[in-house]
Amino acid sequence: MSSGPPPQGEPRTHLDELVHGPVSASFLRTLRASLSDGPGPAGPDLTDREPRLRRRLRRLADSLPPGRELLDRPEQLGALFGWVAAADPPLTMVLINHYLLALNSMDQLAPDHDLLKSHFEALERGRAKGVFMITEVGRANSHLATRTTAEFDPVSRGFTLNSPDPTAAKFTAGTRNGGPLIGAALARLVVAGADCGVFSFVVDLVDKDGLRPGVEMSDTIELSALPLDYAQFRFHDLRLPYGHWLRDSAEIDADGAFHDRLGSPDLRLQRTLCVGQVLWAVLPSALAAMSRQSAVLALRYARRRRTQGRLAPGTALLDYRTQQHGVLGALAEAFALTCAASRSLTVLAESRLAAGGGPDPETDGPMTFAPWSAISRPLSAYKAHTVRAAARITGDCQRFCGFSGHLDVNRLAAYHGFSRAFDAAGGDSQLIFFDLGRARADDARRPGEPEAQHPVPGSPGWWPYVLRAHEQRLTDRLRRLRDRNAAGADEFAVWNPLLSDAGELGETYAARLVAEDVARVVTDLGLQEPESSAAVDALAGLYGAVTARRLAGPLLTAGTLRPEEVRELPAIVDRLCDRLLPHLDLLERAFGYPQAVVGAPLGDPDFNSALADSLGWHQGGPS
Repeated sequence: MSSGPPPQGEPRTHLDELVHGPVSASFLRTLRASLSDGPGPAGPDLTDREPRLRRRLRRLADSLPPGRELLDRPEQLGALFGWVAAADPPLTMVLINHYLLALNSMDQLAPDHDLLKSHFEALERGRAKGVFMITEVGRANSHLATRTTAEFDPVSRGFTLNSPDPTAAKFTAGTRNGGPLIGAALARLVVAGADCGVFSFVVDLVDKDGLRPGVEMSDTIELSALPLDYAQFRFHDLRLPYGHWLRDSAEIDADGAFHDRLGSPDLRLQRTLCVGQVLWAVLPSALAAMSRQSAVLALRYARRRRTQGRLAPGTALLDYRTQQHGVLGALAEAFALTCAASRSLTVLAESRLAAGGGPDPETDGPMTFAPWSAISRPLSAYKAHTVRAAARITGDCQRFCGFSGHLDVNRLAAYHGFSRAFDAAGGDSQLIFFDLGRARADDARRPGEPEAQHPVPGSPGWWPYVLRAHEQRLTDRLRRLRDRNAAGADEFAVWNPLLSDAGELGETYAARLVAEDVARVVTDLGLQEPESSAAVDALAGLYGAVTARRLAGPLLTAGTLRPEEVRELPAIVDRLCDRLLPHLDLLERAFGYPQAVVGAPLGDPDFNSALADSLGWHQGGPS
């Protein structure tokens, strides 16, 4: 069953635009053509992994607008990462490092692009691969205490990059012989013996002759959840020219004196990590795409798979209520992530207009557990929520598909592995939730006044209503606990016993943002396309009902829901599933990606034959 952009000249629906973004059909056709050369039904040859990913990177770079133009077009970035995620999760990670982190660091923080002209050209043309070098392997929260140093030499006006010991080794994906590799490496700038804060530096790690002098690299470290050629990197008196310092508004004058208009190390670190805003805004598009495709694959499986259970032999799996709750619930949660992905791109565009690409002007308070919420509270919340939700959705869909769901060739394992890996990558999600909860406890703003009338359970407005009330209850409780602990105590003594409470509040804040995004989309799509409107209305209600069932314990504990309300939820889910069943063909078409792009036999109408046809077969000779 084919999905994706409509044929030439056929108008796109509002649901299409929600899924793929407000981009041209020609842009989507370019993505389809560029990604229809996947690794093949049997999966990639591991010995060809790095060359294959570089070929795909180069093909995309040749067919898409230049990288710096893409970075200025959030809607195109969202579509790009959605399609790449459905096609090839490891390639998605390559593009995150290449475009969103390495190239974006250069674009945002290099005051004179001409000094890095050859590096920009190599990255934009895909002739070099870019990586981001932030994590240091030996310490937790290394982003808050970077130990790699870049010492300024007043004679040459260059820098010397050093790893002070093995625990400061950087961790990223790269090989010694795969072609040019360019890093954006975070290091602590030292001028005349003084610590001047953390900046990014452009580092040539590998060129046409191999590993550069001053760069030490480990053997490959395998990570099966997200298979790339990972390695540790160390620096030994690596010389860098002045132009490789991504100095932003800082400078070192002719007398060797350092100047930074930001005025504090924390603000400088936030600015250096401003690329996180783009990552967090775009990553939900990738996670939503993986979740939608997982739900579509599980739905196709459940509609076509016949069970031989004694209750009703020959019945399709989807006829069972438990399968409907699971599979259609996954479809509804994937829809919610799609709404959040659309909103996160809008938040990025709005924050750029307000702050010129710097830290979010609405964030408040110092960095405590991590720098992420100080950079952008809503975007870090979207990152953490969508990663956790996508890992649950994709993992559930694997289980719904039984044996077939765990075969690598059917992609669900890759989607699940990517989602799980990103719980820690790109800003640890649990630390983000801790910081979001702390920030909400310090925040005088309320999540919104309750509606005058309680919405009907199962309606699109019910779940946002519940979460606003729940967030306020958790906020009030955390403030009371914080204030009780605060007298004469330091920050650690105050917050250490409250981390679980802060994390729960942070998760609720993020969930409330997503629930409000869902309600907003239902309102915006309402009545424009009757079938789509009916489908998304039921999806929105089902999303709230299945999520409330999963969170029944915390909701009951806080007194947000009453026991009788929780007991009604299974019947509400049944009714909403019945409303969705007539619209499944529409949702499969809208949410799935083309079979030529995904390449999973499970997506084929006859998935058993598709899997068999993808395999080589061998017959024994006469005995």
